[in-house]
Amino acid sequence: MGLLTPLAIRIGAIPWMPRLLPQIVACDRFLQKVTRGRFTILDIAGLPNLSLTVVGRKSGIPRTTPLLCVPHQGDWLIAGSYFGGPDMPLWVGNLRAAGEATIGTEREQIPVTAREIEGDERARMWQVMLRTWPNFAKYEERTDRVIPVFLLTRTSPSARP
Repeated sequence: MGLLTPLAIRIGAIPWMPRLLPQIVACDRFLQKVTRGRFTILDIAGLPNLSLTVVGRKSGIPRTTPLLCVPHQGDWLIAGSYFGGPDMPLWVGNLRAAGEATIGTEREQIPVTAREIEGDERARMWQVMLRTWPNFAKYEERTDRVIPVFLLTRTSPSARP
């Protein structure tokens, strides 16, 4: 956590924030472009993050999305929250279809397998995620959909083709 994390949490809790997603994404892409991928808005906010690259289920083209993540016991938790907006993020469907991805974190590209967490395990991991980003609870209140949670696990070297 960084000095700006409390401010980021307050901003992330604003009810009308989902309407600004296109502008936030555009600003984040611009920031990544001018810093040659070294910084995202999440870095400035002092929040743990990764870049998820997953192949599009229809296009077959790899797509990269910066996401808030929660490091957990050597793995990473991510949520398809989209600020509690009504629409499911596109990367969720792609990750469900592919089951694997690459994450960029701390200047390292890591192949991972993805497992969607459900039931009691999801409830436990949701509590872990709330300790890093309490606004996930607000996002859950804002939407009628179940926010998917994924556990990303490093693919073992022996499992690579």
